[in-house]
Amino acid sequence: MTQKPTIIDFVEHYSAKFPDHPYIREKVDGKWKEITQRQTREEAYRIGAGLMSLGLKKGDKIALLSESRAMWVLSELGALYAGAVDVPLSVNLGESKDLVFRINHSESKWILVSGNHLPRIRAVLPDCPNVEKVIVFDDTAFDYEKLDPKEIRISEIQKMGDEFLKAHRAEFEARYKSIGPDDYANISYTSGTTADPKGILLTHRNYTANVEQGASVISIQEYGVMLIILPLDHCFAHVAGMYTMMSYGGSIAFVPIGKNALATLKNIPSAISETRPHVMLSVPALARNFKKNIEGAIKKKGGFTEKLFYFALDNAIKYNKEYYNRGTGGTFWRKPLVNLFDKLVFSKVRESFGGRMQFFVGGGALLDIELQRFFCAVGMPMFQGYGLTEATPIICSNSMGHARFGSSGRIVKPMDCVILDAEGKEVPIGEKGEIVIRGENVMAGYWKNPKATADTVVDGWLHTGDMGYICKEDTDFLYVVGRFKSLLISSDGEKYSPEGFEDNLTETSKWVNACVLHNNQDPYCVALVVPDKKALQEETSKHGMDPASEEGRRFMLKLIEADVNSYKKGGKHGGMFPDRWLPSAIGICDQEFTIANKMMNSTMKIVRGKVEEHYDELLKYLYTTEGKDIFNARNLEALK
Repeated sequence: MTQKPTIIDFVEHYSAKFPDHPYIREKVDGKWKEITQRQTREEAYRIGAGLMSLGLKKGDKIALLSESRAMWVLSELGALYAGAVDVPLSVNLGESKDLVFRINHSESKWILVSGNHLPRIRAVLPDCPNVEKVIVFDDTAFDYEKLDPKEIRISEIQKMGDEFLKAHRAEFEARYKSIGPDDYANISYTSGTTADPKGILLTHRNYTANVEQGASVISIQEYGVMLIILPLDHCFAHVAGMYTMMSYGGSIAFVPIGKNALATLKNIPSAISETRPHVMLSVPALARNFKKNIEGAIKKKGGFTEKLFYFALDNAIKYNKEYYNRGTGGTFWRKPLVNLFDKLVFSKVRESFGGRMQFFVGGGALLDIELQRFFCAVGMPMFQGYGLTEATPIICSNSMGHARFGSSGRIVKPMDCVILDAEGKEVPIGEKGEIVIRGENVMAGYWKNPKATADTVVDGWLHTGDMGYICKEDTDFLYVVGRFKSLLISSDGEKYSPEGFEDNLTETSKWVNACVLHNNQDPYCVALVVPDKKALQEETSKHGMDPASEEGRRFMLKLIEADVNSYKKGGKHGGMFPDRWLPSAIGICDQEFTIANKMMNSTMKIVRGKVEEHYDELLKYLYTTEGKDIFNARNLEALK
């Protein structure tokens, strides 16, 4: 390959190196089907040539909406061979306007869509006037008898590709050979609580560079199998999944698609047992679910088996410590017991994961250190990694033989990483600040948003908005400890900005003086609310109740709750913000945010860190069953 290969160069190189290695595994009509690397390249040729035959020009944008499946990979590679810019769309986009915005903002002329999601595209197509063709994947779950005029089957595109390659192969080869490392490969849209999420521009070289960087911290065995559970619309599944497995001569397998998202989730256990993966990509929510299932199965066996499992678990955790220091501090004597219990107990646990699982790589949000200890103890380490889409996305990762539980892992190479304070000055090793990186994995910018680009990438340095520090004991390791900016992070790693909701609620509600949303890899979002006590008391009195009574204070809480819930589906403000980012619990603050108590700065802006620090106990309380009830004792007390 060239020094700065494109994705095309990458596919050409590895499909020649591992032509007969299985690359894609998918269950079709009840049987697992394998597609080799050579066949993958050939199908990409057919689809790419078919798109050219249809009129697709280099640089055209092509949106893709589908479940994770073989045809996603083949059609995306085909689009890239034809010189298109892929615009991956999340199947989790709940609102039609989210699809409309991304299709129109990206200037997509073409749409690739699975049969299950075709009705969604049909619903928004009248609002997407620039779309010329909708290309529908073959899907037995959908009736293709009646296609609209703009729609065409992917099988027709493949046939057109065959004819185009016979007559114009030189033209097709000239097209894909004209693609350079700085040409755009993707526009990946961020999540946002405003109507305008940002489109992250990722180049061909961004992707191939990050695969090379990732190889500096983690490796996969040849013929290794990775079961893809995470959605392919995110670049993590592309780099750590599609391209990394291709480069190692491994394969990716997909969970069989159900009639809906829940049915697909239910197919995960059987997919694991049938594909017997060596590695999987994970997020905290998935990790917790796996742990719950393991413990549930052990509990069913009860008695001696349950006691033995937890004794073995405790012994392994005490021996492993933080991984890098295993067996130290007088724990070496536990090693024979670790080996014994691994054969007697944990090997059976691993059988439920196919028996070949070597490790998980966790991305997105931070994995709880206890989860990491648990999975390491049972012999399937779950290694924390860190990155963001703007970095394509891998910045660092723990791995077999190189891990420090609690850290986010070793920083990839070659890449520069520094920690800066609020004034932009580099801080000493071990001190906290904003994580800032520079390397070939840094995005080209935000599509049609030069201001946001200039604010985020300064002189080639990407300001991540995340807070962290470099390990003093081993400077290869990075610790990510929270947010440097006001981005919130959900349990599945999705990042979003809270200001839109906070400002809007404060402006529209008569009962709320200030609001701070909180989510730091938690199961749901919560809100800290500073009430307008005077307005609430006056309204309560109007309704013939004593504001100081419990009845009166319950009435006040109902007023606040109604305004917060008005942003949910069906409410008067419904649709302004995605429901999944709205608060599920409300905590009433017992004091205002002021300059005097340092919860507000001199420019009258809320200092989020100080608010969270002051109300730390209240935030924890809101994640309890009692705290989630708005009529909890703390809220009633705060309104006295």
